[in-house]
Amino acid sequence: MTATYRKATIEDSFAVFQVFLKTITDYGARMNVMAITGGSDPEMLGSLWEKRKDKFEFLAKISSEFWIAESDGEVIGYARTIEHDGLQELTEFFVLPTAQSGGIGAELLARAFPKTGSPYRTIIATLDERATIRYLKAGVYARFPIKYFSRKAEKVDVSSDLTFEPLRLDLHLDDLNRIDKQIISHTRPHIHHWLVTDRDGFICRRDGAIAGYGYTGMYNGPFAVLDDNDFPAVLAHAESIAAEKGEDFGGEVGLVNGKAIQYFLERKYQMDAFTVLFMSNQPFGKFENYLFSSPVFFM
Repeated sequence: MTATYRKATIEDSFAVFQVFLKTITDYGARMNVMAITGGSDPEMLGSLWEKRKDKFEFLAKISSEFWIAESDGEVIGYARTIEHDGLQELTEFFVLPTAQSGGIGAELLARAFPKTGSPYRTIIATLDERATIRYLKAGVYARFPIKYFSRKAEKVDVSSDLTFEPLRLDLHLDDLNRIDKQIISHTRPHIHHWLVTDRDGFICRRDGAIAGYGYTGMYNGPFAVLDDNDFPAVLAHAESIAAEKGEDFGGEVGLVNGKAIQYFLERKYQMDAFTVLFMSNQPFGKFENYLFSSPVFFM
């Protein structure tokens, strides 16, 4: 298959979403896991796009590199990277099943994930062996798996000296940046500006000082706390918010986060079969103090 490559724009968002959907559902079928809820149902395509449209267009706007491969006028693959505060993050890398194993993925990755001066380079990757080989060649290595835990939310009371209040970026952004720098080694104000349009945020305080934050809604996360012992209270607060709305609650947790895992297991959450790996060029961060944004396109 002959392919041509070009830089993509926001107008390509729906086309690359279709590549993402076809590729991830094919991967799920091969691995015998549900990679995306409803993704195998053609009738769900419209509603899935409406749920994901804002995120895909947001990523297109902030991308540092965004490349697509085309054949006969059809988009057959794409890769996208974002950068902020010393972090280069590959958010997506998908090639249609019918176009794989022909060098297209390698060409896309070389364009979208070049080695730059960024001290940290990361990928949140599926367990696809062909892609994993490319990531290893790009100089990033697996640090830990990430699993999704979920259940029907219930109101939960956990004894804590924390107090909670709604997140307001005009008041709290500097504190979010401070926490992010300490926990994940970089700031990302533009990510927070998007998150508050997509879900409800909250902060927690101890003795008046902000000690953590979280986001809840149709999708949850990220969550970050300065003291990982605060996760039971923070997750109980988030689950109780979901319970008031009669919704499910879930979290994307790195399997190094013992306190969050303990909360999920004690509350009899179900662990999803789908697994992704957090990969980076070097170890960094305190991921025992962090839960990822769901769905996991970026940290």
